[in-house]
Amino acid sequence: MAHIVLTFDNNRLASALFGQFDENLARLEQKLGIEISSKGNLLTIKGEQTAAEQARRALDYLYELLQKGADLSPSDVDGAVRIAVATEDQLTLPTLERKGKMNAAQISTRKRTIYARSANQDAYMRALERSELVFGVGPAGTGKTYLAVAHAAMLLERGLVERIILSRPAVEAGERLGFLPGDMKEKVDPYLRPLYDALYDMIPADKVERAIAAEVIEIAPLAFMRGRTLRNAAVILDEAQNTTAMQMKMFLTRLGEGGRMIVTGDPSQIDLPPNTRSGLVEALQVLEGVQGIVTVRFNDVDVVRHPLVAEIVKAYDRHGAGSGPRGREDI
Repeated sequence: MAHIVLTFDNNRLASALFGQFDENLARLEQKLGIEISSKGNLLTIKGEQTAAEQARRALDYLYELLQKGADLSPSDVDGAVRIAVATEDQLTLPTLERKGKMNAAQISTRKRTIYARSANQDAYMRALERSELVFGVGPAGTGKTYLAVAHAAMLLERGLVERIILSRPAVEAGERLGFLPGDMKEKVDPYLRPLYDALYDMIPADKVERAIAAEVIEIAPLAFMRGRTLRNAAVILDEAQNTTAMQMKMFLTRLGEGGRMIVTGDPSQIDLPPNTRSGLVEALQVLEGVQGIVTVRFNDVDVVRHPLVAEIVKAYDRHGAGSGPRGREDI
């Protein structure tokens, strides 16, 4: 059994770290199976050695976030635990030293800073920094699309790209967008709403609208990407599991000089017609091992939405494994 004592020098930050009625400490106790007692700005952690060390790392990390001006949420606490456990399990990333302090990746814009909340999010955010083509693959709620848009917004803000292009296959409309009312933006808005939501989190709404009007941010349905070369642009293809093989090849070959391309999707949620192979599934197989392309695979452990979402993902995975093929394609 371990007995670890921590002291935090700023009483205001210590209070925020502990949470209202010590709710953050209770969350750590529940997730790690340890006991934490507080007295003023002093904490005592008791429990199995590994779990107590994980709690110490998580608390040190969360305190550093508070020192940087962050506001802690239950999801931040959960994320700190995920990364602390991954570190102890030797799922280490470049800056996650086994016995040192945790230093998760971050994406910073003028409006807000986002910190990785799982080991795979950390790997994904670092891949976005260093690679021109990144695939983020996994279930809903893992942050793959949100982080992609946040990274693109950061690149634009820093002048590393000249524009952002957001694309998504409009499978629900059969990509026959000409039959829908309104101009191009109005036609595709319903399919790109999650991308807009992430943009508004990173960039003030008035600036987003001005950037769209100036075509610095472009909303382009996948069917309208053919024949273009996308230079000096951050290009995001969301819901890529719903592309055909031909569409995916067309999209990937649009990458131009100075460009960055991010492809996100969930191969367990393919909405293509029966017997149509997903372009995402094929691309992951064809491009495996190609230098300069990074694929980060998320799983239910990385789900950062409501805790029930992770349980729902697990339940569906168990059901799929027990019932055999049901028209879905897996990686």
